Parts: sequence; structure tokens; C-alpha cells
Amino acid sequence: MPSPFAFATATEILFGRGQVAGAAARVAPMGRVVLLVQGSTGARADGLARALEEQGCSLIRLSVGREPDLPMIEDALRLGRGAEVVVAMGGGAVIDAGKALAACLTMTRPLMDHLEVVGQGLPLDHAPLPFVAIPTTAGTGAEVTRNAVIGVPEARRKVSLRDARMLPRLAIVDPALTDGCPRGVTLASGLDAITQVIEPYLSTRANAMTDALCRDAIPQGLAALMRLMKAEDMAARDRMAWVSLCGGLALANSGLGVVHGLAGPLGGLTGAAHGAICGALLPHGLVANRAAVNNPALAARMDEVAGWIGAAFGEPGADMDRAAGLLAGWSRSCGLLGLSALGIDAQSRAQAAEAAAASSSMKANPAVLDPEALRTLMEAAG
Repeated sequence: MPSPFAFATATEILFGRGQVAGAAARVAPMGRVVLLVQGSTGARADGLARALEEQGCSLIRLSVGREPDLPMIEDALRLGRGAEVVVAMGGGAVIDAGKALAACLTMTRPLMDHLEVVGQGLPLDHAPLPFVAIPTTAGTGAEVTRNAVIGVPEARRKVSLRDARMLPRLAIVDPALTDGCPRGVTLASGLDAITQVIEPYLSTRANAMTDALCRDAIPQGLAALMRLMKAEDMAARDRMAWVSLCGGLALANSGLGVVHGLAGPLGGLTGAAHGAICGALLPHGLVANRAAVNNPALAARMDEVAGWIGAAFGEPGADMDRAAGLLAGWSRSCGLLGLSALGIDAQSRAQAAEAAAASSSMKANPAVLDPEALRTLMEAAG
């Protein structure tokens, strides 16, 4: 029998093509004043905005064109006062911004008091507003997680605002919204999604539920992303949306690992895109963990992952070094940049190696990696 575990997620998940058509009717009963958080142009959310207005809702629209940071959220709070429900429709940055605003609009303490690492990490002092997440990329799985990642420019860090009550009231995952996503965005976000089903599977906090999600999703994600790098494909888009959702469900319940432990500090220090950092680090993080792991059960899981990666490239018997090399070479051939090309210099790497030790992601990593091992890992990632 499985060992005891707990599993928390969004109150309701709607998955499948066409699900977004019913979004406005589901949102309206939650509140009549809607803060609609959207991408930089807002065009993708125009149809939803019209549908909400037809439901009798009044709208406050906020465009988010970059990963959220503390000044952005503080400015947006003034715009969003009076909202009764928050809806975020966009990529991971948009959803994180919306999730943070849903929490912050009911706060009485300063936001900094609730941030991890750079603040006090206090629980929210009031329940968030109802929050609805509608992703338009297949990557972060933020539609089913209980945290929002926020940059703090003064500290040059990206940290989490986290509380169990931040889980969305409703997540609508409609793969049609990802159709035609630019190739570079598809690659970076897809590698992030794959990382987020691999790291929870290797986590020291993995459980029977997250295992079931990740075992299915890892090979599916690899196959789908490889297909999308060759041509636009509706079935592959559907599979990647599923993999991204699985990653969000898994990471929220069993944690992540070294790739995300480093990606957070590196992103905060340099401003490089999160998905691209994760994609560059993933093969080398796997190699470092396999070399350092001393738990036979976790080593066996890592060998399973190596087999799934190898099989995607026609080598099901590959060991981790070979599998990681295949993945790294393929990613580069598809246009993924190394860390140096992303603007990540030696000083940033050294700072990230020290900062990663304090990150929540590293707490469940399957092996202990000291700062020197982390620096070596990053050097291998270009």
C-alpha cells in the first residue's frame, strides 16, 4: 500500500479544448467587479472581457508584459482596489501576478512581511479574493500551485508569496489557447514543464499521487515537445497542456529540486527568462544529482528518468550521462541558449550557488550538492 500523503490543488479544474468558452459564466457568480490580468497587449483576453461584460460584470484590466516584481504588484494594487474576483489569462508571469494580487488585495500588512527569504514569510492575514487561472502557455503549471513568484529588485532575488489559500478557485486549462505559440516560447516553456514533472518524481517528498502523474507525463512531454519543434500539431499541444498541468499538481505537493533551486536566484540576479534557464540547467542538474545521490531508491528513479529520456531519442538503455547529453544537444539544436548567452556571468553564478542553499526548491532535492558542485553544474550549462 502507498505511504500516507496529503494532496492539495485548485478547488476545480476544467481541462480540454473549448473549456474557455464557459469561463465568464463560471466567474460571474464569484464577484461582479473583475480584475482581469492579461498579457502585454490584452488581445488574447478581449473575448473573455466581452463575455464577462455580457454576464453583467464590470472590469478592471491590467496588462502584464514581464515577470512580476514587487514594484509592479504594489502599483497594481492601487488599480485593483474594489475588485471582488481576480481572473488571470496568460502565461506563467500573468498567472503569478494575478495570484499575488488576489492575495494582496485583502492584506492589511505590507507585502514584504509575507515574502519568503527576503521578508518574514508570514502566512496571509486574510483569505485571498477568489482567483481564476486560465493559462495560454504550457509551462509553469501555476494554475494549480499555492505560490506566486515575485522579483524583489533591491535584493536581486525572485522569491515566493506562499499560502495554501492561494490555490485557485478555478483553473481552466484549454489547450487551444496554446495553439500557434511561438517556437522559442514553446521550447522554453515546454522544457520548464518537463523539468516540473521530472523534479517532483525525484524529490525526497514524492508520493503515490505525484508519482502517478509524473510517470505518465515525463515520456508524454518529451515526445510532444519534440513533435512541436518539427511542426505545429494539435495533439501535441493537448499533451503539453496536460504535462504542464501535471507538473503544477506534482510540484505543489512534492516539491522541486536543484534546477529550480538555481533558476530562482539566477533569474532574480540577471532577469533571464525562467523557462530558458530551466531548460539550460536540466540535463546538467540530472547528471550532478545522479553522481551525488546515495539513496538506492532515488538512484533507481533517476535511472528510470534516464531511460525515458533515452527512449525519446531512440536509446532506451541510455545511462544518465548519455541521456542528458542527448537532451542538451537536442535543446541547443532547437535554439535553446546556454547560460552565458542568456547574460548569466560568473559573478551571478557564484551568488546563485550560495543563494540556492536557502531556496525552498533545494529542500527536496535527491542529493546534497555543495556550492562548488552547483558552480560546476552551471559551467556545464554554458
